[in-house]
Amino acid sequence: MENRPDIQVSVVYAQKTGEVWRARLVLPSGTTLLEAVRASGFEKAFPAYDLNALQAGVFGLARPADAPLRDGDRVEIYRPLAFDPMESRRRRALHRAKLSPKR
Repeated sequence: MENRPDIQVSVVYAQKTGEVWRARLVLPSGTTLLEAVRASGFEKAFPAYDLNALQAGVFGLARPADAPLRDGDRVEIYRPLAFDPMESRRRRALHRAKLSPKR
């Protein structure tokens, strides 16, 4: 097995309460996003979060679970959406249409 240099990454999760859970890790180079999440202790801290449906990114850009990380990356775990954005837009448009004066 080759000797790979270590990388430093952080894993963050913004909770609904406004608090931010953080873990700073030193991992082998080539570690994937999912491996970093698992190594961070996130599963133990948030057992209700389904990692099979993991939505995460690096510095605000969505990335797949198998994306390799680089030194200094910040892995951001996203909360599941509470609503469908398209449905929300449709409802707002309907509401505006009802309020606007007829021509």
